[in-house]
Amino acid sequence: MMVTNLILAVVLVLFERRNPMTILVWLMVISFFPIFGFLLYLFLGQDLRKRKLFILKGKEEDKLIRTIRYQRTLLYGNQYKFKDPRIQQYTDMITLQLASSDAPLSEDNDVKIFAQGEEKFAELLKCIKNAKKFIHIEYYIIRNDSLGRQTVELLAEKAREGVEVKFLIDGMGGIRLPRHFFDPLTQAGGKIAVFYPPFLPYINLRVNYRNHRKICVFDGETGFVGGFNIGTEYLGLSKRFGFWRDIHLKIGGSAVNDLESRFMLDWRFASGEEMPFDDVYFPQQSCRGNTAIQIVSSGPDSKWRPIRNGYLKIIHGARDHVFIETPYFIPDAEILCALKIAALSGVDIRVIIPEKQDHLFVHWAAMSYIGELLEAGVRFFAYQKGFIHSKMITADGFVSSVGTANLDIRSFRVNFEVNAFIYNGDTAQELDELFINDMYDSREITLEYYNQRPLRAKTKDAICRLLSPLL
Repeated sequence: MMVTNLILAVVLVLFERRNPMTILVWLMVISFFPIFGFLLYLFLGQDLRKRKLFILKGKEEDKLIRTIRYQRTLLYGNQYKFKDPRIQQYTDMITLQLASSDAPLSEDNDVKIFAQGEEKFAELLKCIKNAKKFIHIEYYIIRNDSLGRQTVELLAEKAREGVEVKFLIDGMGGIRLPRHFFDPLTQAGGKIAVFYPPFLPYINLRVNYRNHRKICVFDGETGFVGGFNIGTEYLGLSKRFGFWRDIHLKIGGSAVNDLESRFMLDWRFASGEEMPFDDVYFPQQSCRGNTAIQIVSSGPDSKWRPIRNGYLKIIHGARDHVFIETPYFIPDAEILCALKIAALSGVDIRVIIPEKQDHLFVHWAAMSYIGELLEAGVRFFAYQKGFIHSKMITADGFVSSVGTANLDIRSFRVNFEVNAFIYNGDTAQELDELFINDMYDSREITLEYYNQRPLRAKTKDAICRLLSPLL
């Protein structure tokens, strides 16, 4: 048994060329729990980086690649003429996202920020009602509650009117939905696809690979991206969490085409349907504003971890301040080091995390990282008004990122995520104001408080930190 277990450990773990810490953790799990550890690896440990999951085809690829290559040529030659000259200082980050995530820059966008569920869902339902041609929706979770059912019924009504409706749900996020939950929509002519569906009820061999993206596109003219899922808990009606604080963006302009491209690639993969990149889905965009945006996607199939690297560029490039909101804080070694260097260099680094926790192991692991960052001068705040689910980073009053990716190893390596990287002073300043307001609804976690915690708490932190690559 021991020999067999050792062979399995070597073949399944070491040969996958992972981060050394991840290798070590899996070796420990498989060694201490020979049978259970092997089964756990099959569910959680598979590496998708060698598999190209999302493929552009023919003319679609040519058109997109031409745009990306043209922008890269101008950027490399320092010939790109930005509408806002302040963007020039972020040329390296824009080039990085072009090269690693095929994320073109558009500068004609309008952005509206939603920080509370009532406003966001009122606007979302309004957009559903007003759609004339197509509605494409992708969510990690939709709940079987009054808001979830209202959304499905409204989508069914639009499908009966002849509007094309496609709804993509994650197999893990939707695993508890009743079997016939989407029947009103499908019976009306709408289509449903499930990303990595379970092969048996409540059993999913891809449980560790979750499509965490939240994307909505209406008629190619309006798009949504951010942290809210669909359910009454996101309206602040959960007894467990109470008030729900999140961030979602409504976008108009050329970045909507990039959200649509992401949706279509995900839909094609999940449904197997040959969905063409027709002009009807990509209308000629009128100038809706002056906000520059890159829509950046990442996932376990990504070679370069572009969202993580975007966060790194923001932190390394900051000269005045970096404000971060994340419900789960488990930084990898690179982010941890970047935060320390920035703080020690005099940059004002502040991070807001929830006081209330929905995953205790994740919370305990986070606390282990917080200690050494406090020593470097990073300030941490625990949000007390309710639950903060916002995924946001903003720096120096100009650059920011909002989307679905938490500042944790899972989002960087395992989940399929999408973020908007935004280069605009007005947007960044609005996010800064939201952060400051949230800070007033939080208690500061001081180094003195951290060091005075009981030994029991410190022990939990240390143990969970060892498991952080798996959380």
